[in-house]
Amino acid sequence: MPIYEYVCMKCEHHFEELVRSGEADPTCPDCGGAKVAKQFSVFAAHGTAVQPSFGGGPSGGCCGGSCCG
Repeated sequence: MPIYEYVCMKCEHHFEELVRSGEADPTCPDCGGAKVAKQFSVFAAHGTAVQPSFGGGPSGGCCGGSCCG
């Protein structure tokens, strides 16, 4: 089941909901409003992009390991 993000058009509350295919849109958990809009969200996919290197080297870390002891 995918997780969708919604915003209530009555009270503007943002929430997430697990929704099965073919189910009606959920009601707002705060005010019970039935008029909600599905939001577009950004997600991360592991392994699809080159990850930035901060400090590199064998000690690693954000500043070469000196802040991590």
